[in-house]
Amino acid sequence: MRYFYVLIYIIHQCYSAGIMDNVIFAVNCGGEAHTDVNGIRYRKDYLKSGIASDYGRSLSISRVPTDDMVLYQTERYDLQKFSYEIDIVDDGDYVLWMKFAEVWFNGPNMKVFQIVLNDEHNILDEFDIFSKAGRATAHDEYIPFQIKNGRLVVKSRSTSYSGILKITFQKLDHRDNPKVNALIIWKGSVDQIPKLPAIPEPEQVEEPARDEYDEPPAKTTKVQRNLKTSGPKVVDPYAEDQSSSLIPLLIAIVAVIPVIFCLCRL
Repeated sequence: MRYFYVLIYIIHQCYSAGIMDNVIFAVNCGGEAHTDVNGIRYRKDYLKSGIASDYGRSLSISRVPTDDMVLYQTERYDLQKFSYEIDIVDDGDYVLWMKFAEVWFNGPNMKVFQIVLNDEHNILDEFDIFSKAGRATAHDEYIPFQIKNGRLVVKSRSTSYSGILKITFQKLDHRDNPKVNALIIWKGSVDQIPKLPAIPEPEQVEEPARDEYDEPPAKTTKVQRNLKTSGPKVVDPYAEDQSSSLIPLLIAIVAVIPVIFCLCRL
């Protein structure tokens, strides 16, 4: 069994050495040196501008192993802007790999900032970490670029390049301060980079099926209709008083009664 663990260790060391061939630069912003589960070795943050913070250590960061949460718990931020300058002299294809986690705000459109390369390439504008991943959740951004014949090429736009890549994080209007949790310069393509697992989708609560017989019967409402007659009002002949037609009959009965009485006496 001991030989099995030795073999696993050797394989891991070989993999770590291989992945580091692609890593030109890596820094744990605002924090100490760290080696992640992929074998990438991050240096301690050396930057003097901006403000280092480890406020995120009070939170558990999702989407990453426990040992690598520190990469998203420490950060560097500034009230206006700050920059990292990295020496890259060789031509080739590269990726600016940035790590973020929102550890302060509970909603979108609070911490929104922009990221610029060499003061000319606006690579992320109106960048809102919470909108991308929510709170206390790891989020990575990948920006491919190319250095060739003294030119920096980003998103098909080419500018002059003097051997130093400058990455600036700067504030936008009244919204909160720019920040970054970790930085890597990767030599190669985005496809080669180990990615974070997908953000789990929220569970959809299905409503129970409603039986048609459970529906209460619809109440019928009586509509009172006010009908209007057209033309002049016509007198109903049958509605007239018919008492006058009974007078002759009463007179005849009164006249006959004495006659009948006399006949009965005979």
